Amino acid sequence: MPKYPFSCPGQTSVPVTIIPENYTLLWDGSCLNETSLYIYKKSVYEPKTLLTFPGDLCNLAPGSMLPVLLVLLCFVRLGSSGVPSFNPQTLYQYEYTLDMQIANVARSSIPQTRLEVHANMETYILWRNQTQPDEQLVYLQFNNVTYLNMKKEIPNRKEDTNAQHPNEAVKTKGMMLPFLFHWHAGKVIGLYSTGEDNNYVLDLKRGLVSLFQFQPIPGTHSEEDALGKCQVTYNVSEDFIYKTKDLSSCIRSPFGYDADHKVFGVSWNSSSNGYLLLNGTTFQKAVSQESYNLSANLGSLFGTHITSRQQLELMSSKPGPLEIVGESIEVVLGKLPEKYHKVPFQSHPPIHPGPTDESSLLKKYLAIAKRKKLTVPKISTVKHFHALVKTFKHAKKRDIQQIFQAASPNLLPFFIDAAVAAQSHASIFALSDFLDFTKKKQAKIHEQFLYSAAFAPYPSIELLKLVLEKLRAKVPNPEIMETGIIIAGTIIGKICRMDLCEEEDVELAKATILEGLNNAEDEDEMKIYLLSLKNAQLPETIPTLLQYAEEHTGVVCSTALSALQAFPPYFLSDQDVKDTMKSILHQTHQLHDKNSRLMAAETLLLADCTLEDLTNISTGLQLMDIEPSKLLISKLHNRLNLQHPLKNTSNNYSKNIFHHNYWYLSQAGRSVVFSRLLTATDDLASTYGIDLLVAESGLLKRSIFHITLFDLNHHFKTMQLTVEAQGLEFLLGNEEREEEGDDASVGLSTVLFDVQLRPVKYFQGYMDLISKVLSGSGEPLSEVKGNVLLVDYLQWLPMQSGLQAMVQYQGGLGFDISSNVAVSIWDQQTKTNLNVKAGLVFELKTEVDTSFFHVDMSAKFEAEGTIDQDTTTKVSNSPVSMCIELRHDDIPYRETYITTKTYPEAHTTHTVRKGRKSTLRGRDFPFHCANSEMCGLLKAEEDVITKLTA
Repeated sequence: MPKYPFSCPGQTSVPVTIIPENYTLLWDGSCLNETSLYIYKKSVYEPKTLLTFPGDLCNLAPGSMLPVLLVLLCFVRLGSSGVPSFNPQTLYQYEYTLDMQIANVARSSIPQTRLEVHANMETYILWRNQTQPDEQLVYLQFNNVTYLNMKKEIPNRKEDTNAQHPNEAVKTKGMMLPFLFHWHAGKVIGLYSTGEDNNYVLDLKRGLVSLFQFQPIPGTHSEEDALGKCQVTYNVSEDFIYKTKDLSSCIRSPFGYDADHKVFGVSWNSSSNGYLLLNGTTFQKAVSQESYNLSANLGSLFGTHITSRQQLELMSSKPGPLEIVGESIEVVLGKLPEKYHKVPFQSHPPIHPGPTDESSLLKKYLAIAKRKKLTVPKISTVKHFHALVKTFKHAKKRDIQQIFQAASPNLLPFFIDAAVAAQSHASIFALSDFLDFTKKKQAKIHEQFLYSAAFAPYPSIELLKLVLEKLRAKVPNPEIMETGIIIAGTIIGKICRMDLCEEEDVELAKATILEGLNNAEDEDEMKIYLLSLKNAQLPETIPTLLQYAEEHTGVVCSTALSALQAFPPYFLSDQDVKDTMKSILHQTHQLHDKNSRLMAAETLLLADCTLEDLTNISTGLQLMDIEPSKLLISKLHNRLNLQHPLKNTSNNYSKNIFHHNYWYLSQAGRSVVFSRLLTATDDLASTYGIDLLVAESGLLKRSIFHITLFDLNHHFKTMQLTVEAQGLEFLLGNEEREEEGDDASVGLSTVLFDVQLRPVKYFQGYMDLISKVLSGSGEPLSEVKGNVLLVDYLQWLPMQSGLQAMVQYQGGLGFDISSNVAVSIWDQQTKTNLNVKAGLVFELKTEVDTSFFHVDMSAKFEAEGTIDQDTTTKVSNSPVSMCIELRHDDIPYRETYITTKTYPEAHTTHTVRKGRKSTLRGRDFPFHCANSEMCGLLKAEEDVITKLTA
């Protein structure tokens, strides 16, 4: 074994005879109180081991160096392996196996799909660097590539399945063409192809070359392969190199789009690991395995499990071709008969094609466009909507315009919804040319377009620019202008949540909204801009909202507080927010109306409320009337019942609040907060609830009905309906009003899918009420209807094996929300009905594609139903009687699971279909006990009257 000199200044070199041939021992040259020794492996330019010894190594006698060097040798033997490389003039023959499995997580009865690829492979060195022999240009070529055609899969019997069906040869052109890769000390530097490979074949070759990338460098490093640029961690032993890849760290070509609402998003976890077995420096066996689990956050109905395993094992070696002499890779490539060129090591997303029968689909929708009617909340309509969105994503501008022009007035909103949801450049330009906001007759279509833009799951900057461009025109309808301003805030907020807030067009849009608020002259105009900021939910606007809440009163203050309440609790826990709420509650700087003070206290409860905040609320109760105080106490108890952090510390404190405010809280009050579970699964919960604020007269002052979805980490406000009434005491013959200036009015404010819509007034003033009662047809008034994509998710999932998966998740909803208010002056009774009809379709599709195999696994859920919420108020009774009812009709639903496998070279297709259908029976949902008792009394009274008049 060669000897490497080791010496101290002024001393004779120490012969080191136990360092292995491929290692070098270096010393930092210091002769201080401690000495550092480094072990370098030849051709690896960073230290493998660093040992620090106390004392002066230079004063050690040569014989005493032996223990030190023995320690070094131990580290070398136990913590290192050889540099992977091939010997010159040797032809290696390997067996390559690729095993991919894909299974539906939700339905175990559907057999998993499995693809096995087997191949023989030959490799040898074309060239190596004479000064650094482990830098090599390696030749690779597939031979006898076959795949396992699994025509009849048997669940849980994988071994039997493999044995039953013979392998079929892959006939894809280019699969057998040779390819090259540049290799240096276990790291792949470049990949070279003849240019005749199609993308699928090239990806499989990338996957094979990725198996050769094992670097004998312990620790975490950045590394590029077919997956992208990822963080990998190596552990090295004498004969093995172990690699673990962090798939979440991978940087690759951007592709697809994600869900805006996390409740409707897709969660996935993944793992990737492998090992290399070396025989000296020879590549003996390499194994790599990766696993992906994808599931929809909405529930366990949708999920896909994908595993991919590669194995490369040396079968034999024999004398091979001579090396090509050359100074560089470029020189060697020029000497080869084939024309090789460098190709990217990373896989790239495929071009996602549109429907193969796009022209026939466009003709189909042209025919549908001429229909007179299409029922929006039907499952069949939602399916048409899904298909139309996919078609519009790839359609040309003139085709979309042709459909717009041919559509009947009743069906035009349906096509507007689909064009906005598609958000292709063609669809945006088609909408821009078709919509003319200066035409008052098109107001319905303009409103439909704006709401469609608000509900878009991932609005583009082009869509925001289109909305702002249309609002800059002379809009003759003020309601459309107001709607557009509110919706612009929604789009800005969604774009900012996609980390595009710093874009110039978005900054301009934000400045436009804030400038409009600053220039607003009356309360109604300020309210519209504040609602726009509510939809945007930009943290940077919180100081502005606090300013308008504190410096104004009435509708401006309450709207600013409503906008603040839309923020997550951690924003409301900021001390500036809490101080402003306390100022409004205690009227520190100016007088505020009762409603504003109540909302300030509610905002404190929504924050991460502390005992100090509870103290402020309790002292504020004395400044309020009985009903608001009752409502706040009910909200406090409701939060404590929901496992709020204050629960363990404030139960006794809430009792103290009651004792200290006994005079106010012991009096009878009817305001209450109520919430209950609507439905629940292992992954998702849905709740319904109502907040009732009753006036001192017993009349309803404010009612908030809401349905909210929760997953483990997020929530989504599906629907919130706020009915506010004031000045209705004249119905009781009472001319006194709770607030000065209150005019008789009833209004509705709607939040749908986390989007605040433009508030509407049922009537404003006594004469307006009488006019609408006399002229009313009794027919429900449609508040908002349309088709929206709740989620539109498309992601590309490249695997190290070279296989690629495409995951598409789409959820569409067709809905029609209508309301009806019936006022009987004769019976002194009001009845309010809110009707929600909806059709829902969710579909998760996972595709894996190669030139010789294609699998398409889809899961679909469909449901259709109706929900009614009724409120009956009898003002002739004393006190006023009120009954609130919530019910849903029968809800039929269907689950469908389909797996389709196609073998293009064999011209065969196999499909497995499973599913079930059932009906969720209709039922009533209870509210608090007092409400149930009142409903029973009013029903009995109504039955008596019916019998007497029969």
